[in-house]
Amino acid sequence: MKFYSTGLIVLFAGLTRLALADVAPARHLVVVVFDGMRPDFVSAETTPNLWQLAQRGVFFAHHHPVFLSSTEVNGTAIATGAYPAHSLIISNNDFRPAIDAQKFVETQNPETIRRGDAVTGGHYLGAATLAEILHAHGVATAIAGSKQVALLHDRGERTGAAASSPVVFEGKAGIKAVSDSLAATVGSWPVNGVNDDKSARDVWTTRALLEVLWQKEVPAYSLLWLAEPDSTQHVTGPGSAASLAAIRSADNNLGRVLAELERRGLRDSTDVLVVSDHGFSTIGRKVDVAVELSKAGFDAKRAALGGLKAGEVLAVSNGGGTLLYVGDHDAGVCRRLAAYLQTQDWTGVIFSREALEGTFPLAEAHIDSPQAPDLIVSLRWTRGLSSTGAPGLQDSDLAATSPKVGNHASLSPYDMHNTLVAAGPDFRSGVTDTLPSASTDLAPTLLWLLGFHAEAGKMDGRVLGEALVLPDALSLRSYDLKRLSARAAVATGVWEQYLQVSEVNGVRYLDEGNGALQPR
Repeated sequence: MKFYSTGLIVLFAGLTRLALADVAPARHLVVVVFDGMRPDFVSAETTPNLWQLAQRGVFFAHHHPVFLSSTEVNGTAIATGAYPAHSLIISNNDFRPAIDAQKFVETQNPETIRRGDAVTGGHYLGAATLAEILHAHGVATAIAGSKQVALLHDRGERTGAAASSPVVFEGKAGIKAVSDSLAATVGSWPVNGVNDDKSARDVWTTRALLEVLWQKEVPAYSLLWLAEPDSTQHVTGPGSAASLAAIRSADNNLGRVLAELERRGLRDSTDVLVVSDHGFSTIGRKVDVAVELSKAGFDAKRAALGGLKAGEVLAVSNGGGTLLYVGDHDAGVCRRLAAYLQTQDWTGVIFSREALEGTFPLAEAHIDSPQAPDLIVSLRWTRGLSSTGAPGLQDSDLAATSPKVGNHASLSPYDMHNTLVAAGPDFRSGVTDTLPSASTDLAPTLLWLLGFHAEAGKMDGRVLGEALVLPDALSLRSYDLKRLSARAAVATGVWEQYLQVSEVNGVRYLDEGNGALQPR
């Protein structure tokens, strides 16, 4: 792959647009998600299909998730082009008292989504998804995922244009005819014995898309969400033999998609984008945040039986990031919490709902949703090597008995950098794009390619114009790097935390963040 400086990217993009202005745009857009895929594991040996796609198209070398760097948050960001503050999904595990007043909910769970829509009049998500926008314009879609996160992309009633746009998630379909076809064509969802593994489920889901959802025709937009390598990296760590095998399995499924497009004669008229939702770290230390808070004298818990009472602290773990809800938003407890966190060697970056010394406001990370917690802490990380030789260690909010070996959801650069490759008639060829990009940029770029420029312009993300060959691709107006810092004096020294930020055309990307106590 070729490497260009930021300035040359824009210059060459302009020249390419002039030379290729008569290239026909794609008639189909296909997005394939390798859940948890780190970009440093893309190679000719481990991911030959993805590697070849990058040679044919654009490799985005500075791609980001939004924070928290977890699946449901970024699945929603990919679907809506909205920051978490606007999409309302700020974490995988969240406390929504209107849905469950006593404990956290899993934001991708179908029952959570159903109840969330019920209590909000259909606004569980605060922004329309790409699929919903396309359906409103009469454009068909096909969405298939090995995980429940696929439902966040298209959860609507199957009426109107949506009736011809099937959704399959975790082996289920909301339309009986589709369910019957899946059973007859692909067979049963792998659930038992040796078949109870995510690679088998990914193969099943890939076949569901290619053989059932695409049976009559390939729609304008398709999404395939694979569970690997995320699932295996959680239990064996990034870089393990099992995790590398899981990456190869995901790449094989990409190969199946590309082969099917080739068989149908659609390869040259289809834009294919391969993306991951977040990066990954190896767990260096397990820290039970609720236990540590309790030891420090806080009334901390993992469940609020009878509802969260004044002064109580509900700790909701998301691995590398923890949400802290304080009953009645007690200001004194919030100040004490921040001061305590600033003395702990497992604390990385602290965000707060109200202004507190030595913290960043939630808005700095676009996580200031109406129901946001009082504090969010990203746990500490280092650039150390794991036993497999993979760089990136993190502290993770888990019980000591947890079997997890790998995790994410922190502000570590290994969590906050993920994979994006795009190839097809609308994308430049053989180029590495060094400008920042993120999950929020997928939906506006896809809408723009489909001709819905007004809708694309309303989203938080930007159109990735520098990667396109179309004659009216959007230009680079500004590119800034910022380092934000916050300090607070504590009894034993000075707490200092930072946030490294990139901005392109006013769109913000979080590169990394960490903190430490400097002793007196």
